[in-house]
Amino acid sequence: MKLISKPIHLLALVLLMSSSSCQDKYPNLDDGLYAEFVTNKGNMIAKLEFEKVPVTVANFVALAEGNHPMVKDEYKGKKYFDSLTFHRVMDQFMIQGGDPTGTGSGDPGYRFEDEFHPDLRHSKPGILSMANGGASTNGSQFFITEVPYPSLDAYDQQGNLKDCDNPRVSCHAVFGELVVGLEIQDSISNVATGPGNRPIEPVIIEHVNIIRKGSAAKNFNAPKVFEEELPKIREKQEAIREEARLKAEEEQKAIDAKNAEAALTQKPILDGYLSKASTLASGLKVHYITKGTGAKPKTGDNVTVNYEGYFTDGRLFDSNVQAVEERHGKFNQQKIERQMYSPMPMQISPDARMIAGFKEAAASLKVGDKAFFYMPSHLAYGEQGAPPLIAPNSDIIFILEMVAITE
Repeated sequence: MKLISKPIHLLALVLLMSSSSCQDKYPNLDDGLYAEFVTNKGNMIAKLEFEKVPVTVANFVALAEGNHPMVKDEYKGKKYFDSLTFHRVMDQFMIQGGDPTGTGSGDPGYRFEDEFHPDLRHSKPGILSMANGGASTNGSQFFITEVPYPSLDAYDQQGNLKDCDNPRVSCHAVFGELVVGLEIQDSISNVATGPGNRPIEPVIIEHVNIIRKGSAAKNFNAPKVFEEELPKIREKQEAIREEARLKAEEEQKAIDAKNAEAALTQKPILDGYLSKASTLASGLKVHYITKGTGAKPKTGDNVTVNYEGYFTDGRLFDSNVQAVEERHGKFNQQKIERQMYSPMPMQISPDARMIAGFKEAAASLKVGDKAFFYMPSHLAYGEQGAPPLIAPNSDIIFILEMVAITE
């Protein structure tokens, strides 16, 4: 017995070292559940949101570890992602993998419902999300973003769930984000590609290893979670949707209250400008707040402008100036992410896709000019308005600043 006890002990030690080596490889990771993508271009690690979207994460983890209860027989007991490729690569967009056929049409033998969470968005590089062919067609394919891509979000800026059943609406379930290896994602995004955005030289996912840090992650039983929680997705999504709706309502009330408070100060200023304004032939009223000394753009020139849009009672409805929106309680983090708090590009042209009053106002300015413009409804959004923001037949006000003429 003693002759075999040592080999058994050594075998146990080797197995222990093998299973824990990946855990020890990244000692600086916080508690959580992670996926390590070992590729022929380098390694990436994604933190998985198993508490917010447990079914989607359980699906990915069970596939990676080879114990998914619903895969086709040919994949049972196999680590599904190992030796697959990133079969679709698009610079300034994303890299896509998880298809055993490498064609974009392969699947693991099942589909499952969408599981969205309003906190999880395609708001930065490195977002890990489910690829799909429409509503609730999730399987094994996933993608990792290279840049923010909010059009893929299931929720709009107000926290409302989009019409994801509409085939023309893109909704993808975010379930993690890269915490290590963004530069690897970037390098993969930039490989040479051929037809169908397929890399000319294969980008191989050699292994996907699951790393568990902390008791919650270690107790996450992916096959069990997938089977038990899958039937509850629809009910949970309804609860999340209602919670998001109520939260959005409360946030909007707070915004409206702060905007109304700021309007008490803003309206006398706007009224003062209006009292000094000249009326142009079109009906547009203008008062120069600051006179610039720069050149006046010609028709066809591309320019950048700062703008503040107000209702006649002094409430702000939109601006690309962060300080202005903050003052009126309308600061929007997504505008930061989309770089929308910066001078807006436009072309000085009667054919520009803007309201008539804005086009006329911008065309009248020199670089450095900052002016108040009162726009009667026929120069603004007219009888149609711009629901739900601008009511029909509404006069509006813009303060415009001509920043630069660009090439």
